[in-house]
Amino acid sequence: MLVYGKNVALEYLQDRKKVRKIYLQDNFKDEKIFSLLEKTDFPLVYKTKKELDQFVNGLHQGIILDVEDFSYSSLDTFIHDEESFVVILDHLEDPHNLGAIIRTAEAAGVSGIILPKDRGVSVNATVLKTSVGSVHHIPVCQVTNLHQTISELKKQGFWIVGTDMTNSQDYRDIDYRGKIALIIGNEGSGMSRLVRESCDFIARIPMYGKVNSLNASVAAGIMIYEVIRQKKG
Repeated sequence: MLVYGKNVALEYLQDRKKVRKIYLQDNFKDEKIFSLLEKTDFPLVYKTKKELDQFVNGLHQGIILDVEDFSYSSLDTFIHDEESFVVILDHLEDPHNLGAIIRTAEAAGVSGIILPKDRGVSVNATVLKTSVGSVHHIPVCQVTNLHQTISELKKQGFWIVGTDMTNSQDYRDIDYRGKIALIIGNEGSGMSRLVRESCDFIARIPMYGKVNSLNASVAAGIMIYEVIRQKKG
C-alpha cells in the first residue's frame, strides 16, 4: 500500500514501522525526516514531482512510502472492559470522514472502531493521511456482518445507540454510562434498516439553522464527546 505526506512519514519512521520502499521528490528537504532516515536502511528512490503525482491522488508533499497493508484488530481486543465505548460506522463511503472520525475517536479515548468489510470505505492511504497517524493508536476491526456483530455486542452487555433525525431523542437526554456502541450511518442514507432496528436508543443532534444535517465526522465528534463527558463525569 502506498501512503504519503510528511506527517504519515514521520509516524512510520518514528515508530519504526516496516517500510518496503520510500519515494522522495528529487528536491525534497525536511531535516527531521532525513535525520530519521539516517537511522534506517529503507531503500530510497528519487523521483520528479510529475512522477510522484502519478503514484497517488493526493498531496504527497514530496514523500511516498510503500508499506504493508493496514492490520485490523480482533473484536475481542476492545469489547470486554466494563466501560468499553466503541464506534460502529455503518457503510461510510468517504475516506476523509473515516480518517477524521478515527482521529477524534483516538483523541477522546474511544475503545475501538468497527467497520463492515463490504460496501464501505476501508483503511487506505487517504484515511491514514486524514487521521494524521491516529489509526495506528486505536483498534480498528472489520466485520463481515454488522447486524450479527451488534447482536454479539448486546450479549456482551452493550447498549446500542444509533443516530438519526427521525423518531429519535435529544442526544443529551440519553444515559451513556456502561458499555456503549455508537452507530454513525452512511453519509447519504444513514443507518441501514436492520442496524436501526437493532438500536436500543436513537439519538438526534438538534438543528437550529436551515440545514438539517451535519457532516458524518462532525456528528460523530459531537456524539463521541457527549458519551465521554458522561463517562468521565
